[in-house]
Amino acid sequence: MKGVSIKGPHLSDAAVPKTPNLADPHKNPSFTKGLFLGEIREDLVFPFPELSQEDHDTLAAVLDSLRAFAAEHIDRARHDHDGKFADEMRMAFHELGMMGVNIPEAYGGLGAGSLMFSRIMGAVGEIDAALAVYFGAHQSIGCKGIILFGTEAQKAKYLPGCASGETVAGFCLTEAGSGSDAKAMRTTAVPSADGSHYLLNGQKIWISNAGYASLFTVFAQVPVEIDGVTKQRVSAFIVDAKAPGVSLGAVEQKMGIKASDTRTVTFENVRVPVEDRLGEVGHGFNIALEVLNSGRLGLAAGSSRGTRAIMAEAIAYAKQREQFGRPIASFEMIQKKIALAAVECYASDAGWMLAAGMMDRGGIDFSLETAMSKIFASELAFKTSSEALQIAGGLGYSKEYPYEQALRDSRINMIFEGTNEILLALIALSGLQQPGEQLKELGRAFKRPLASLGVLSGYLAGRAKRQMVRPQFTRVHAALKDEADLVEELVQDLGLAVEKALIAEGKEIIERQFLQERMAKAAMDLYLSTAVLSRATWAITKAGSPEAAAADLDAARVFIPMATRRARRQIVALAHHQDDRLRAVAQRALETGDLTVPTPTD
Repeated sequence: MKGVSIKGPHLSDAAVPKTPNLADPHKNPSFTKGLFLGEIREDLVFPFPELSQEDHDTLAAVLDSLRAFAAEHIDRARHDHDGKFADEMRMAFHELGMMGVNIPEAYGGLGAGSLMFSRIMGAVGEIDAALAVYFGAHQSIGCKGIILFGTEAQKAKYLPGCASGETVAGFCLTEAGSGSDAKAMRTTAVPSADGSHYLLNGQKIWISNAGYASLFTVFAQVPVEIDGVTKQRVSAFIVDAKAPGVSLGAVEQKMGIKASDTRTVTFENVRVPVEDRLGEVGHGFNIALEVLNSGRLGLAAGSSRGTRAIMAEAIAYAKQREQFGRPIASFEMIQKKIALAAVECYASDAGWMLAAGMMDRGGIDFSLETAMSKIFASELAFKTSSEALQIAGGLGYSKEYPYEQALRDSRINMIFEGTNEILLALIALSGLQQPGEQLKELGRAFKRPLASLGVLSGYLAGRAKRQMVRPQFTRVHAALKDEADLVEELVQDLGLAVEKALIAEGKEIIERQFLQERMAKAAMDLYLSTAVLSRATWAITKAGSPEAAAADLDAARVFIPMATRRARRQIVALAHHQDDRLRAVAQRALETGDLTVPTPTD
């Protein structure tokens, strides 16, 4: 790039894989970003992804082995009580080959694609949430950067140990002053004068697998010269966890997932060989984003399957627990809890599976789909854990039963890999990028109308089409026509509402998080509804008739009207809202430090 140079050593261009920007809308299409334009990109969501027969057989064998392992080695209550895993349990887990599921076969792993890996991640989540964190922190994020961006030499050096479990990996991104705001990090990596190494200094917090890890992927600021001015840019490094200068804090005492070892990691003048820099200098932020996409997908699968596990416990209890002379499962209020959990779990599975399929296909921007899958699945897991506890009544509150632990364990997923609030803002602002560019171009055209007749006429024609012609599904099974109609109508409405909001707010929309949240939640419900349409269409086709896929049809016919009602409320609220009053109430509480308005008795 003209005017840009790197201060200090760097690998040759031939040795360092380029860091692609998969979120570039001009190179990689995005289904969800299309929703913000009022478009339906059917080719990105149909057909629904499925495994080859060979992969399906491999998956079945892995799951069988995993279930046998769990029966012999897993005691969730003990892990929760002890706050750690027994070494013999971890070694048995490693011997199964579980630490190398997504590592290429060339380096000793299973070579599973995103769909298979996520399904296995979900199975681990069903067994033990803390074990899922151990498994996911190692593969989804810990060594994922090496898989995606490592040189051949780096892969050959580190991945075989990661695959066998001899090397356990951690991911060091978060700092005290930079959680979701990764660009604000203060950890530095200064190149040595002779170009042989970097000196790494800084501290990372909330690092999963810290006490078990022998390798970290670490992100740090590196000096970069841009147009003659030295600036700090984030780069990624592979760091030996046992290197001189690396130290660990005490194990964090957490609400849940207690056996997952979480600590502060401090780096004091740690020498990192130049050959252990990961990717291009200054491209660490993009590397982190791509790795976190993988982490969010794994979290979605784990949360979704964890939901299934705890509700299975609640269903079994409801069928045997009697009140008023009959099982409580016969009461409609209990049935409602079970039914809603079932259809939302169906949608959650559809969402992460569709995103995984996009990831496996390549050439598609799946960043928003993984974020939405993570948001929906993590909130579902916490909500259904609470509902399962409620079904169990007083027993649910007891530590003798799994419900209260499931509730505690599931809560972290709404914070992991970017808080759900940050991800909602990310979805909205990313989705607004293309509509914003179009309106910016239109604004320039209005300043020179005679010279820009083509731009103006193109915009007006496009707007008329968006208003008059509804986007359509053509690949949805006829049995789902009514549900498809609901989604089509709301996609059209969202595109028009986004355009109006952009015109009304202009640049200020960057600060309007109330509006961003509504856009993101509407888009999320429309994406999940589309995922359900795709999954149910696939199921009907496989079964041979709608009648033979009655379970899928029922789930779709309950979820989609429910989700589109939510989306409609969010879209309407983009124009008709009480945001000023909300801001006033919040400001008053912030100033007084108290939520309540004073009463005569105060």
